[in-house]
Amino acid sequence: MLFDSHAHIDDERFEEDRDAVLARARENGVAGLINIGADMNSSRRSIELAARYAEVYAAVGNHPHDTAAVQPGDYDQLAEWTAQPKVVAIGEIGLDYYYDHSPRDIQQQVFIRHLDVARQTGMPVIIHDRDAHGDIMRILKSEGKGLTGVLHCYSGSMEMAQEVLKLGFYISIAGPITFKNAAKLPEIAAAVPLERLLVETDCPYLTPHPYRGKRNEPAYVRVVAQRVAEVRRMELEALAEATTQNVCRLFSIDAGSLKKE
Repeated sequence: MLFDSHAHIDDERFEEDRDAVLARARENGVAGLINIGADMNSSRRSIELAARYAEVYAAVGNHPHDTAAVQPGDYDQLAEWTAQPKVVAIGEIGLDYYYDHSPRDIQQQVFIRHLDVARQTGMPVIIHDRDAHGDIMRILKSEGKGLTGVLHCYSGSMEMAQEVLKLGFYISIAGPITFKNAAKLPEIAAAVPLERLLVETDCPYLTPHPYRGKRNEPAYVRVVAQRVAEVRRMELEALAEATTQNVCRLFSIDAGSLKKE
């Protein structure tokens, strides 16, 4: 069984064929996925999808792109949502200095407030980090004590990965590991302890090779997992089992509830 630890199937690009997308995922051995909130509206949609589909779980939070729009009452709403039975994390949250859609100081303030919500509710966090490695680690070390979670679609260095692991966090690998310019990512995916490794699609974004140019979808987590298994020199089935167990452990999901296709 595979588990897509980071997906956005609430995206409008899935509006016409969501049921078929999830059916294809099941056909490819995907037993579950976490739909990730990017703002308050998509967080609400994540909860709705988790209620509608047995294999879907939800995370709630505000992506750094949208932090300038966060309102003071949103943090209380996020905390309330964590009481929903299939809400398993605060995310995605973090920093994005590549696009800078929100001012960096606002991104940092909102990131810290989200970490506070996670601490208050006992939730793990799902962290977005793009071109902000130094500030991500600084804030996690100063404001993230006692928390656990994952750096999704990992893009940092081997040295940073070691620091992430020391903090007790997990590392998730996405489609870029299949790209020709993957650089250090295969080496990092091979080096991360198996018990701290997750796989994801981040669909509809970051479609893996050989499907680049098409919409990404949860079924393609098998492609990501296959490449990770190759660089680790292990069988896909063993990699799938381990990463699914890791997701269930990190996000307190009952592995027995996942249906084998």
